[in-house]
Amino acid sequence: MAVDADPKPTASASALRGFFDGDVWHSFRTSPVAMLAAAIVLICFVCALFAEVVAPHNPFDLATLELLDSLKPPAWVDGGESKYSLGTDGQGRDILSALMYGARISLLVGIASVLLSILIGVSLGLLAGFVGGRTDAFIMRICDVMLSFPSILVALMISGVGRSLFPHAPDMLAFVVLVLAIALTGWVQYARTVRGSTLVERNKEYVQAARVIGVGPLRIMRRHVLPNVLGPVLVLATIQIASAIITEATLSFLGVGVPATSPSLGTLIRNGNDYLFSGEWWITAWPSLTLVLITLSVNLLGDWLRDALNPRLR
Repeated sequence: MAVDADPKPTASASALRGFFDGDVWHSFRTSPVAMLAAAIVLICFVCALFAEVVAPHNPFDLATLELLDSLKPPAWVDGGESKYSLGTDGQGRDILSALMYGARISLLVGIASVLLSILIGVSLGLLAGFVGGRTDAFIMRICDVMLSFPSILVALMISGVGRSLFPHAPDMLAFVVLVLAIALTGWVQYARTVRGSTLVERNKEYVQAARVIGVGPLRIMRRHVLPNVLGPVLVLATIQIASAIITEATLSFLGVGVPATSPSLGTLIRNGNDYLFSGEWWITAWPSLTLVLITLSVNLLGDWLRDALNPRLR
């Protein structure tokens, strides 16, 4: 019996091969800015997710802290030590290690809040655009009301109410409240974007054909319309991750963000601000630069993705 020496590739292998042969991958390979931004984001994600392995110290293990090592400058400054390459804070914590642990919290809160915003915004936008009528008008008026308030004030109000209702809540509940506070101010843009795309898609031939053969509205929205309106959502989500990280850092800087036992980049900046005018500039400088680097890289990736998915902008 002859054996087929050239088996057919699997669906996943074909999809992967199609991606690497497509325009998006070619645009990425030919864009030095996108490649540099992706490398920076990847390094930050790896250092944040595997901080226990990568970080030289555990800055939140009280048993390992030495108060005699507090306020050490970076290693290249007079008085610095090589084991603390970026210096230490007022409690003797290694700044480099604190950045890795703090970036993890900022990234997790930012990504989780964006995913929740996508879930809420895409669902409501799809419903408003497909159903139309009073449902559309009602959802859009809610969007208008949400847009009339500054997002940071809404997040402050939600976070403050959550802390008042649960003053002795565990850290996990505090994280949930923070994610909700950011997500409930970011879903509006997704809803308006998806609604506009759905208004265009619902009148196309493939939707009319699905209606004729008796396909239900929910199935049409989920199987036919939704995949065709996700392109702008992907671009918007990439950019909104940076905004969510900044919002989390702002709330933590104001003292209504993550708990003090699990400080993020915003908390590290706030703690370093107390030492800024005493000469210990590194305590607040490095968290600030890390926050700028992460948000700038994510924004650059979002700009590249917008251009790559829109042939008119190439």
